[in-house]
Amino acid sequence: MGRSCIDFTPMLIHEIGGPRKRLPFSQWGRRLSISFHLQRQTLEKTYPSFPPKPLNTNLERPKGEDQLNRFPFHTSFESELASKVYQLASGKKKKMQAAAYHHHLTSSTFLARGGRNSGKNQSGNFTVRMGLKEDGPSLAVVGVTGAVGQEFLHVLSDHDFPYRSIRMLASKRSAGNRLTFEDKEYTVEELNEDSFGGIDIALFSAGGSISKKFGPVAVSQGCIVIDNSSAFRMDEGIPLIIPEVNPQAMDHIKLGSGKGALIANPNCSTIICLMAATPLHRHAKVIRMVVSTYQAASGAGAAAMEELELQTREVLEGKEPTCKIFNQQYAFNLFSHNAPVLSNGYNEEEMKLVKETRKIWNDMNVKNDMNVKVTATCIRVPVMRAHAESVNLQFEKPLDEDSAREILRSAAGVVVIDERDSNHFPTPLEVSNKDDVAVGRIRQDVSQDGYYGLDIFVCGDQIRKGAALNAIQIAELVL
Repeated sequence: MGRSCIDFTPMLIHEIGGPRKRLPFSQWGRRLSISFHLQRQTLEKTYPSFPPKPLNTNLERPKGEDQLNRFPFHTSFESELASKVYQLASGKKKKMQAAAYHHHLTSSTFLARGGRNSGKNQSGNFTVRMGLKEDGPSLAVVGVTGAVGQEFLHVLSDHDFPYRSIRMLASKRSAGNRLTFEDKEYTVEELNEDSFGGIDIALFSAGGSISKKFGPVAVSQGCIVIDNSSAFRMDEGIPLIIPEVNPQAMDHIKLGSGKGALIANPNCSTIICLMAATPLHRHAKVIRMVVSTYQAASGAGAAAMEELELQTREVLEGKEPTCKIFNQQYAFNLFSHNAPVLSNGYNEEEMKLVKETRKIWNDMNVKNDMNVKVTATCIRVPVMRAHAESVNLQFEKPLDEDSAREILRSAAGVVVIDERDSNHFPTPLEVSNKDDVAVGRIRQDVSQDGYYGLDIFVCGDQIRKGAALNAIQIAELVL
């Protein structure tokens, strides 16, 4: 249950299909951080009056460049829920009861499954985790005050990742801030060339220019760098890893070898797509893939998430929307991905998906995977933190939809939501704050003869599996 939080005090996190809300509650005797991802379907059954009416929507926004949205509770329902959790949360045993009460409110078939090391044991009960271990590696988190940096800490805690020490690194502007991780306060340090002495594993998410400058410095000091930027992804000799897809590409990198190394985290849209497409590729070999992405604000960072919420309020109030991040209205709108457009008419985001897919699949040692045909169209949609993708696959060998559905059900890190009778398929809301990638709309491509084509729809949390979780899973492989 240990969750990280910024600004001196733990925060109660609440999300209902919208921006993340945080409430400092240092007045509560014991520090407690619980992630509330309240699923509408479950809550309607538990509370007939849900959704509640807002009590106060005219609140001033706290300022902070690298911080996710923070607001007090907006509804009586939220206050009631917080009160009930607090009543249970005194002492370790009662903390566990509080978690169980939260789980009772939010559990569903999808939620109960969780991801690998999802925080529950096989019986579905929550477990107490202790990541701080004397024989664990020393860690550094670069860009710790950003959206992905904060999620690094969340996932480290959720996965009980062992560590003996952890260094919080960020820009000069953030240096000196204090944050709490697993009930211990840390001071954010300014990143410099001396930051990696004695560090075994460094998690980078501070942008490509920072990675290019400091990544090699860390490697030269014997550190294993896992980089979330695009700086090294296509470099020859740098493994580009999705642990469920091509872990063998980094078999030569192990902690304790005395050698530093650099491992690249793929782009978020690539990870989410290949989590679903790869199990099918292994069985029938994909020869052509057409992808349309519907990408959330989180892909552009915390500032974009804040602006989406700000614009939504402004438009609803009849005001001119503030357009600083994308230079156009984002709320109640969608537009071509904001990445630069190249001479071939594709933007950089689309070409990342094309090139990274070929490199990753080629590492699986399937013949001619560097020649797989991939095309993509990437779109920004006004969703807070989870991407959706429509994927059309053409195969070398026949594969029918029923077989594909069973293949995906048994795939690691994938959950199938494909309920035609109730028209229930994956949504960004359902996968937000979840480890698994959800797949649905599994159907034969009627434009192709026989069983040589499929259409699928994929959703995944861009900050989590699309960034932080994938990096932590890579770190787990080097232990």
